[in-house]
Amino acid sequence: MNKMRFLAIYLVASLLSAPLVFAQDLSKYRNFSLGMSLTAVSNQVDAKPADASVIQQSPTLIQELRSWPEQSYQTSAPPQSVQDILFSFYNGQLYKVAVTYDSAATQGLTSADMVRVFSATYGAATLPVAEKNPTAMIPYSVTEEDTVASWENSQDSVTLSRSPLSNAFQLVMFSKKVNGQADVAIASAVRQEREDAPQREAARVKKEADDHETTRQTNLKAFRP
Repeated sequence: MNKMRFLAIYLVASLLSAPLVFAQDLSKYRNFSLGMSLTAVSNQVDAKPADASVIQQSPTLIQELRSWPEQSYQTSAPPQSVQDILFSFYNGQLYKVAVTYDSAATQGLTSADMVRVFSATYGAATLPVAEKNPTAMIPYSVTEEDTVASWENSQDSVTLSRSPLSNAFQLVMFSKKVNGQADVAIASAVRQEREDAPQREAARVKKEADDHETTRQTNLKAFRP
């Protein structure tokens, strides 16, 4: 009886823990993981931390590093699937990865094909709900991308999209918490930039006038008719 009871408890515990054991990790892309340092990412893509662009320094340091994987010129080698990867860092920690895939490597692949490929890594995908009235005239932005599928959990999000212009596929992965913090920091910096603009313009105009007057006085003293 004790053995049967133990077996039953074990089976129930296994079933309850199965979702955790087989839960997909949405914080990893190839050898990169959200939370990695700028130095660690730079080492993997054969770059230097100094190569990262500073998007803003205050109130939070936000940087970006773009990598273009080398293409193989051997005819027997398959084309490199990745065109470029944009890494975003919040105070030196990786919080977002945006991967754009090479059109030659994805030529002929449908959105369903790509969803199946990524679902093998990230699990069951959530597909966008079809528009109720697809023929309706909707304002369209040339920078807008069509969402193909998404994966998410309480911490991270992964979205596969396709450009309606170039047909290129893009995968974007980010930490929900840090991405939210980055958005707030960027918005705060933009707001501060807007508020400081009049004062900076006034300072620029004054400096220009002062420089002009200095040049005038210098030339006036040195000029000989």
